[in-house]
Amino acid sequence: MLNKIKKNFFLITSIFLLIFFLINLLGGERGVFSYLKKKKILINVQKEELKLTNKINDLEFKNLLLTEKLDLDYIETLIRQKFMYGKKDETLYIINNNEN
Repeated sequence: MLNKIKKNFFLITSIFLLIFFLINLLGGERGVFSYLKKKKILINVQKEELKLTNKINDLEFKNLLLTEKLDLDYIETLIRQKFMYGKKDETLYIINNNEN
């Protein structure tokens, strides 16, 4: 038995090294499965970043309308939304969006 192991030492060590590298290639911290998982997380974070950037740009635009030059149309829209204010002989309709 010991003679067979000595004769096939190179083959046995090669097989163990191949198995070791395959396991680490597929699994582990830097493996293929971990890479795919991190790639999916990166895509989700990039989508969230784009959504937040658009929200920040929208808020900066609204802030600009209220600070430098007063946009009277925008202020009227804000008053109508916040205080449910309308003009004389005007009918207001309030639509609630309830998602079920």
